[in-house]
Amino acid sequence: MAGQSNAAPVIIKRKKVVGGDGHHGGAWKVAYADFVTAMMAFFMLMWLLNATTEKQRKGIADYFSPTIPLSRVSGGGDGSFGGDSVFSEDQIAQNGTGASSLKPAEERQAMGQTGTDTTETAGDAAAFAEEVRKIEEALMGIGGESMVSEQAARHIVTRVTDEGLIVELFDLNDEPLFLDDTDRPAPILTEMAGMLTRVFLLVENGVAVNGHIRALPAVLRDNPSWDLSTARAMRVRAMLEAEGLAPQRLKRVTGYADRKPALRNPMAPRNNRLEVILLRSDA
Repeated sequence: MAGQSNAAPVIIKRKKVVGGDGHHGGAWKVAYADFVTAMMAFFMLMWLLNATTEKQRKGIADYFSPTIPLSRVSGGGDGSFGGDSVFSEDQIAQNGTGASSLKPAEERQAMGQTGTDTTETAGDAAAFAEEVRKIEEALMGIGGESMVSEQAARHIVTRVTDEGLIVELFDLNDEPLFLDDTDRPAPILTEMAGMLTRVFLLVENGVAVNGHIRALPAVLRDNPSWDLSTARAMRVRAMLEAEGLAPQRLKRVTGYADRKPALRNPMAPRNNRLEVILLRSDA
């Protein structure tokens, strides 16, 4: 009995188990999702600003603009689809605003497809496309004999931009357009200048000339990049005029030095090039 009375008492602890700390709310998740979405939209906007032209940005902005005419005079007829256009001019405007007058003044005309030029029409674009087709046929011999020799054709590429038709003449590793690093033309360039003049005489658009050269070694004390690119562009201008191109059609002559290389390697001979541009208009 004495042994049992000296035994330590047994203490039983019952721990209350809680299933969790409760619900803290999910508002932060919604806020974080909104933040991520906003950042994605921001970076997309910055990319678009860098990767598009002014006219393309105008087109994107017009896509999100309301296009429902609110003025009664905007209607083209009495009933639905009763008229040719809901605007006062033939070209439906892209700025989302109905015409405010049946006979608006010139400065109040809708801006057309680009939203920037009141004189631009579908007819102008079609006419320029036809001119480009004539020139490409003459250059490449589509449907007939080419005006360019096979040797000269290796130096030529063409592309159409918002500015106009660009005919690019460039150096090859084994055949440069100019002698050494000067503005003295090689015989192949003389041939191409005559060819370009004959082709451009098929149309009446204005012409611009851009000069580009490859990067020169940085050790040169006096880097002639700007002077050389401008001198080469001026030389081509003089050659075009000598071949019969009217001086009044030359609208611009520009030297870009080595600031706009065609290849990633800035010293590649391919960066020595000339851009002879048939402009869309005389403006």
